[in-house]
Amino acid sequence: MDTSDSTTEPGAQAPAEGPARRRGRRRWAMDTRPLRRPAYRRLWASTTVTAVGSQLTAVAVPQQIYDITGSSAWVGAASLAGLVPLVVFALWGGAVADAMDRRKLLLITNTGIAVTSLLFWLQAVTGLESVAALMLLLALQQAFWGLNAPARSASIARLVPEEELPAANALGSTVMQTGQVVGPLLAGVLIPVIGLPELYLVDALALCVTVWAVHRLPPLPPLSGAGTRRAGLREVVAGFRYIAGHTVLLLSFLADIVAMVFGMPRALFPELAAQTYAPYGEGLALGLLFAAIPIGAVLGGLFSGTFSRARRHGWMVIGAVVVWGAAIAGAGLSGSLWLAVAFLAVAGVADMVSMVFRGAILLSAATDEMRGRMQGVFTVVVAGGPRLADVLHGTAGSAFGPRAAVAGGGLLVVVVMLALAFAVPALRRYRV
Repeated sequence: MDTSDSTTEPGAQAPAEGPARRRGRRRWAMDTRPLRRPAYRRLWASTTVTAVGSQLTAVAVPQQIYDITGSSAWVGAASLAGLVPLVVFALWGGAVADAMDRRKLLLITNTGIAVTSLLFWLQAVTGLESVAALMLLLALQQAFWGLNAPARSASIARLVPEEELPAANALGSTVMQTGQVVGPLLAGVLIPVIGLPELYLVDALALCVTVWAVHRLPPLPPLSGAGTRRAGLREVVAGFRYIAGHTVLLLSFLADIVAMVFGMPRALFPELAAQTYAPYGEGLALGLLFAAIPIGAVLGGLFSGTFSRARRHGWMVIGAVVVWGAAIAGAGLSGSLWLAVAFLAVAGVADMVSMVFRGAILLSAATDEMRGRMQGVFTVVVAGGPRLADVLHGTAGSAFGPRAAVAGGGLLVVVVMLALAFAVPALRRYRV
């Protein structure tokens, strides 16, 4: 494979560890080689701040809407208001990331996200109490996020060599999953102490660190065709054609869709907590069910040295999705809360493995001029899959009961993924 685009900024590349065997703890601990490269370290640091800060706003916005309206329906409507611009701008943002300097795009979008957080603070501190204003700001924030995510992910392959892509993805995915655990907990602690408006301000100030870190990145212009590419509908469509013409890329997306749509049971957690696991305490059960998968993913990241050097990336994706489905089925069949949580944590580990190697495939199997668009589609799949799963599992839970719906969805993941793997051999044959 061509690795001409896997360079770091001049003079900054540290010598990488080779494939020599590692001993003791280092064999299974997280592979931190990419952090030796200053450019990647800055991008990772900005991701760390964003991971926690975004969760502060993710908690504050629905809380403020509920405080104003007293209605969960309005909270749900706000979620939809954020999803639509995220999908639209992620697809367009992928094309933009392939047409301009990705560092410049990251600077613009991170600044936009920070300004939006400042506007969230302004409307809260002035007591505006307008749901329409909140939904408009949320839509604006998600639009900036949609433009930002493809450029951020596509830049990784320009900052680390190809053999370190799984490790780099593991580092990034781990901090994102950690943010999903730490961010809401931090928000829950801070709101009673400093107040909801100041939570937005904390996020805005933290994002200034992100802008500074991105500013320190080297330029990341297109490797070919600089100044000649556009970023319109034709380029977006060309990205989908590229996926259709590359079976490995198509299957990597399908693997995630299968796992998330059929196997993400979060919509049933409230019912399971209120009925199946009520003897353990509804609040405790609900918190544990929602936290189990992200905690498992974080643990998988911390021990990613056990798998980040694997070269059969296709088989790693297939195996991870199958384990995810089996673990979800096990959670559905569990009458014990603690056993269900353990299965969900195993599913979280499998999800981390899947994320690491699907991300590595997208970065290594696609050319640099298409990486932005691949990451744009990836962002849409990651955002849209769980939401489709909410609809599917909610309907199935009403028809068959929550435990049957969870177990059936997990088994369906296993069956469909194995069928895809053996019907189309491209993914299982793919290796670096």
